[in-house]
Amino acid sequence: KKEAHMFSYRHSALQDRGLIHLSSVFKLSPAPRVDILKRMEELDQMRNDKQPMDMPSAGSVFKRPPGHFTGKLVDDCGLRGFRIGGASISNKHCGFIVNLGGATAKDVKDLIEHVQSTVYERFKVHLETEIRQVGEM
Repeated sequence: KKEAHMFSYRHSALQDRGLIHLSSVFKLSPAPRVDILKRMEELDQMRNDKQPMDMPSAGSVFKRPPGHFTGKLVDDCGLRGFRIGGASISNKHCGFIVNLGGATAKDVKDLIEHVQSTVYERFKVHLETEIRQVGEM
């Protein structure tokens, strides 16, 4: 049951125990095919308008801190477009790190740490990552 997993924003009890959720059952409401396709197109357009879908990235890098928007904090620190090696803060959405070409895991890690320290120094807000490092650098 979902209550046992204690689902919340970007977290569940499964993570605390190192478990992975493998399957789900959903209750869906029927709708005309044309309405579903229209809604899918609208959502896809919104995603393309707001996220750097045209560049390689790991998706959203930081969890949203309570009471703040990560992209705004990063942008307000003047970090839009800031880069280390081939890794850069996206010009389209400051919550994403994109690969401009040849970015290494170390570039991304160093950029994440720079963003975290800059945002903390300016706003005293800790940005927690959504992505997880796998392996050593």
